[in-house]
Amino acid sequence: MASAASISSQEEDSRQYEMSSVSRKRSHAESVAAVERGDYSLAPITPPLKKPTICKPAPFTNDEEAVREREACDYSTKITLEMARAGTAPRPIRVYADGIYDLFHQGHARQLMQAKNLFPNVYLLVGVNSDSLTHRRKGRTVMTEDERYEAVRHCRYVDEVVPDAPWTLDDEFLEKHKIDFVAHDDIPYTTGSATDVYAHIKARGMFVSTERTEGVSTSDVVSRIVKDYDVYVRRNLARGYSAKELNVSYINEKKYRLQNKIDDLKKKGKEMMEDIEGKRTDLILKWEEKSREFIDAFLMLFGRDGRLTQYLSEKKDSVMMALSPPSSPKPGSQSSEECNSPPAKTSKFDFSSRARASLVDDDYSDDEEPGGI
Repeated sequence: MASAASISSQEEDSRQYEMSSVSRKRSHAESVAAVERGDYSLAPITPPLKKPTICKPAPFTNDEEAVREREACDYSTKITLEMARAGTAPRPIRVYADGIYDLFHQGHARQLMQAKNLFPNVYLLVGVNSDSLTHRRKGRTVMTEDERYEAVRHCRYVDEVVPDAPWTLDDEFLEKHKIDFVAHDDIPYTTGSATDVYAHIKARGMFVSTERTEGVSTSDVVSRIVKDYDVYVRRNLARGYSAKELNVSYINEKKYRLQNKIDDLKKKGKEMMEDIEGKRTDLILKWEEKSREFIDAFLMLFGRDGRLTQYLSEKKDSVMMALSPPSSPKPGSQSSEECNSPPAKTSKFDFSSRARASLVDDDYSDDEEPGGI
């Protein structure tokens, strides 16, 4: 990735970029002068060149690109720490950082970023320990060695990956890879023994410390997974993993699947309640809208300035005659219509005339004797 040929090409691109910037400035100055002269026939300004970008992963130590870069390094010229910090080194400074890099996270990336920016013009080599060495020295890993190699070589700060890196760095390894400095955090790395594995590197003045990222490590990530073990097992079962793949017993599998069903029912019930709540809200809004329309229509008809009030004001006299007719005539005063009206009908069961007739019939006069002629 960062071989001598690639570095020279990148430097050439940078020089062309700077030259193009100067030419653009000059052409802009010339264009301003031409405009002041009234000359508008100007050639279009060429767009700026793009800066080189990283477009491929870092090579392994045995790849041709890494071998060419290593052979181009004059390791006979020893670079001191003062030279490296002052930026007076005559060649790229080869800095080595190593680790397991399991579950590659931002703490690993930050460590490699610090190693890459320790000095000007750093060529960063990263050693990754193999599975067999890691399991023997520290413990089991989550990712395989090939996965860890690929994760590291796709970090943009890495220039070369050294697979199957040793646990302790000896002089032969340092000379083989032409390492100038070793970057690691300053905490003694003993891994169960009393001796720091970087003690002889520090004694030779080849050790440069980096800072650890607090709050994140591979152990922290594994602890989170262990803490929420049931959650992740249920998630993977729902995604189609079998109990055998997850190393889960038959009873636990049924328990987790039942919990997933219960969670699905809770989710559907919550969605249903939200849907009902939304419909209820829509119904209330529609009811309020209809009630406003009804109130407006009622006020338009029966309000103070409504149509009924206007009609009553226009037809006040006729309405008052209809609601309050004239009073009845007083007794003894008959109108001409009443004189011409037919006599009043008597009741069907009026016995007053028959009673008077019977009284006349039963009245025997003294002048008329019985049997007289």
